[in-house]
Amino acid sequence: MSGINKVILVGHLGKDPEVRHLDGGVTVASFPLATSETYNKDGKRVEQTEWHNIVLWRGLAEVASKYLQKGKLVYIEGKLRTRSFEDKEKVKKYVTEIVAENFTMLGRKSDFEQSPTTPAHQNTETKIDDEFTIGPSDENGDLPF
Repeated sequence: MSGINKVILVGHLGKDPEVRHLDGGVTVASFPLATSETYNKDGKRVEQTEWHNIVLWRGLAEVASKYLQKGKLVYIEGKLRTRSFEDKEKVKKYVTEIVAENFTMLGRKSDFEQSPTTPAHQNTETKIDDEFTIGPSDENGDLPF
């Protein structure tokens, strides 16, 4: 029997997605995501925040770069990955990331309205996969979902 590697997170973006374009036209986006939980300790409410490194690839990265911003609430499903690399001093380092397979923007409709610097009729149609398509904004500047 094979194992299961499934991560589900709901949290706020710590900064805007950082987008890079690799050789071959592959797009990758990454950002930190904060998840918080509260508990009572000695009669006082305590909040504990965990930070997660999120990585998105190809079409999902393109969509994230258009719609996600620092502070936005998002639901993410993905897989846990650990990779290693050598730093400048040739010391082997390890980093654990969540490789997102899909995400859903959460919050109020007004949280995702276009900013004044973005044209309301900008064509934002992006094909994510065979099931989901994010289309252009309507006349009111609303997202199409």
